[in-house]
Amino acid sequence: MEILKYTEDHLKFRKRLRKFMEDEVIPNVEQWEKKDHIVPKEIWKKMGKEKFLCTDLPAEYGGIGGDFLYSVIILEEISRTNHSGLAVPLHNDVVVPYISSYASEEQKKKYLPGCVTGDIITAVAMTEPGAGSDLASMTTTAEEDGDSLIINGSKTFISSGIHANLVIVAAKDPKEREAHKALSLYLVEAGTPGFSKGKQLVKMGWHSQDTAELFFSNCRIPASNRLGEAGSGFRMLMEKLQQERLIVAIMAVASAECALEWTIDFCKNKIVSGKAITRSQAVQFALVEMATEVKIGRTFLDKLIADHMENRQIIIETSMAKYWTTDMTKRVVDRCIDLFGEYGSLENCPVTRAWRDVRVMSIFAGTNEIMKQIAAKFMGL
Repeated sequence: MEILKYTEDHLKFRKRLRKFMEDEVIPNVEQWEKKDHIVPKEIWKKMGKEKFLCTDLPAEYGGIGGDFLYSVIILEEISRTNHSGLAVPLHNDVVVPYISSYASEEQKKKYLPGCVTGDIITAVAMTEPGAGSDLASMTTTAEEDGDSLIINGSKTFISSGIHANLVIVAAKDPKEREAHKALSLYLVEAGTPGFSKGKQLVKMGWHSQDTAELFFSNCRIPASNRLGEAGSGFRMLMEKLQQERLIVAIMAVASAECALEWTIDFCKNKIVSGKAITRSQAVQFALVEMATEVKIGRTFLDKLIADHMENRQIIIETSMAKYWTTDMTKRVVDRCIDLFGEYGSLENCPVTRAWRDVRVMSIFAGTNEIMKQIAAKFMGL
């Protein structure tokens, strides 16, 4: 029995999205990855026109009012393109939910329609040069000045940092001594005086995904640009991190499934001494062992997706899933490279890019060591 129940509408959506990826994305991946090192904004607007952005938003904001399975489909179909530059899941399922969940109605009407059309690309700015997984160590400040707020500080490793024209910035009130009560989230538009972007960071993988540093120097924004009540930022981040880590786990399993599919196909067609290398017991065992890990990951993941859709609190389980699936994916893709042999050292080998791209998954959205600490804490250890 299948854990997740896809409807005919889901299947039609997947078919339409896959066709879009085959026509509009896959033919351009090499150009984006090797030459441009960024995905053009135009592809975001094309996706918005086809209703592939922010599928959970209701019709009043331009969305289709879809459930979380639409997000799963988008993640899986983007994984099949074998590149990580099109950061639509970050926009759809990590950043925009802060607006749809915590923004005022005025803020929602101002920003959400543009998020659906692709005219607005979002980012969330938490990580700092001296503060990563430990949110309490942030030093970026937001001080009240009449009906305005003045932001000072810097953020780094911000995904979609170049393209983003709306950034959710985490900053602290320097007058509040208790770290968790000091943190709030703010909506900052690109072009605001005092807000500047650094150069795009050159990374080991994710070559077409724009990652940048952001700088705030006496950046003045309206006080109304705060999300929710003052001091509620830590609670908001904690509430949304469950979905963010689930998104990473989905991405990890989908990446492992794709890498394994490519490797099995290669091994079936690689002829050595007159027979396919899948006739070798060593190759068979390697493929079966990897397939077993991937299926275990998929089963665990599908159960968590179902639980998440039922609004269950699965902090322990998503922390476990994030660390285990990302570690599993690294193991699987690394072993796939071995089976490709000399071809695995070439840039045109499909798993070579995957090998680079999956490495960072165990680091972002909270390192895997942090995931284990969270699980241990909630287990009462």
